Amino acid sequence: MLYRKVLSLGQNTIQMNIKKHSFHIPVMGLGYTVDTPVKVAHLGISSVISIVDDFLIEKMREFYSHKFNLPFNEISTKAEDFRAKRITAYLNMVDKLVGDKFDEMVENFHQKSSELEKYFELLPDTKSIREKFHAMMENKSLADVKSWLQKNLSKGDIDVNIMTKLDKVNYQDGEALPSEFNDAHAALRGFANSTLSSSLVLSAGMNPRLYSYVENFDDFYPNAQGEFKKKITLKVSDYRSALIQGRFLAKKGIWVSEYRIESGLNCGGHAFATQGYLLGPILDEFKAKRNELAEAVFAVFQKGLEDKGKATLEAIPEMKITAQGGVGTHEEHAFLLDEYQLDSIGWGSPFMLVPEACQVDKYSQELLRKSGEDDFYLSDASPLGVHFNNVRGSSQQKAIEHTLAEGKVGFPCTKRYLVFNTEFTDQPICTASRRYQNLKIDQIQASDLSAECKQMQIDKLAEKECLCEGLTNSTYLANEIAPDSPRRGVSICPGPNLAYFDKISSLKDMVGHIYGKCNLLEGVKRPNLFVKELRMYVDYLENKLDELKHTPDEKQASYYRSFRKNMQDGIEYYQQLFTKYDAKIQEMKQGAVAELEAISKKIAAFSI
Repeated sequence: MLYRKVLSLGQNTIQMNIKKHSFHIPVMGLGYTVDTPVKVAHLGISSVISIVDDFLIEKMREFYSHKFNLPFNEISTKAEDFRAKRITAYLNMVDKLVGDKFDEMVENFHQKSSELEKYFELLPDTKSIREKFHAMMENKSLADVKSWLQKNLSKGDIDVNIMTKLDKVNYQDGEALPSEFNDAHAALRGFANSTLSSSLVLSAGMNPRLYSYVENFDDFYPNAQGEFKKKITLKVSDYRSALIQGRFLAKKGIWVSEYRIESGLNCGGHAFATQGYLLGPILDEFKAKRNELAEAVFAVFQKGLEDKGKATLEAIPEMKITAQGGVGTHEEHAFLLDEYQLDSIGWGSPFMLVPEACQVDKYSQELLRKSGEDDFYLSDASPLGVHFNNVRGSSQQKAIEHTLAEGKVGFPCTKRYLVFNTEFTDQPICTASRRYQNLKIDQIQASDLSAECKQMQIDKLAEKECLCEGLTNSTYLANEIAPDSPRRGVSICPGPNLAYFDKISSLKDMVGHIYGKCNLLEGVKRPNLFVKELRMYVDYLENKLDELKHTPDEKQASYYRSFRKNMQDGIEYYQQLFTKYDAKIQEMKQGAVAELEAISKKIAAFSI
């Protein structure tokens, strides 16, 4: 978005164009971005907080309250609705800290080495803005300059993320509590009751009951001016999903302000593979049908508002389309924005090597810095039964090895955010838990499987990590905060794109890399994001076909034939794309055309 302001300087006029950031920092793990807004939002950079773990959130509220001399009253687990209250209190504190830092930056703009200099330094058009600002400083009063800053600078968004499937039922005195006390419902309520004016990012698929719960909070509805205090962002994998979910919410008078498209496999955290649909063609469909999506959902939205007795809108509200997953160079960043008319690009994993934005414990940080392409892989570490991006050698993996050496399996389950399995119990338990794994191993040992097959299943079971602890321990260690658990193993879930970054970087350098002011990957051999994702899908399909050989299933075979066809269509799309922009995307094209041809021949030869 471009802001224009004409300033009178006597006889002269200076036109100040402040171009906002075209990237955001997505949610990473449970703790990796839990305090990122405190570090970067006052500088205009948007980021996303996970609000899954209210224990971590309460610890971080205590940490920052002491750091900034704010009053702190612990919200005990014995308090009614403690989960929602903890989340509200933390988000309110973050909102205040960011607001105070931003106001202080504007107030002290005239000082040398001020945060304002850093704000300008990080912008895409640093040089021209700085020159014009200094010219304004020489010709305008400090009061006028300050007034201009207040009107034209903006904080980064403090968005929050909920994985919609993490909606565990909670109990009191052995009785199930009403659904509004489910984990995701309580987290949503915690955000809705906060002072934040930002977005709720809903990820990991549709949860109709949770979506319906949004209706209960006025901040999600437009005011008389058609503005939203709180917005909805949907993380989606394809256009059809976006349309279905957008219409579902619209029927309830809830507008989706952003559709955030994420690569199915070339991303951090949990990987939700599409049926062979690749990122490029998906983005192209959103580009072609963007207006159609907005108009179709808006018609339903107006009816939804009318049914609730609320005023309808005169115009379609803002609807952003953004993307993330595997972007690693300025050329890729600029190309995606231009070719697919995107509003922002998510840059996640590379920021794990930027201490100013994302604090990571020293061991994990050094592991990430040194790890190469072969160290990043799709694992079965998640208790959810969904593929999980991982890196070899994490301290959590070492903790599992130590536990196995002691003749034990699994983890004590304390936080219970990922309890889903009811194979052996009436109430769900976690597949990474000691209880589940002991029961499962007994079942495997009593089966008629061969000794080799039994061991393979037990080894696969042992791969499960306690993500409740693993994805928060790094935050505790980096900030020297004592966690509730004595276990210190850290789970890391970076996107495979991090394999090509090997330096601990400053915020200035990472943002400069995104905007082409410097190159942190100088001399690094790296496939472009489209080819990297395609490789991952080839490996994924190949592994699935190997499994199919052992248990033939015609329905599955038909699915994988469609999977291959979609990949072949995607390859054809990329071949045409690279031909169309022969001179424009030199870096992205290097070796890509030949590799596309080779991959096309390889998957055509797959026996399905």
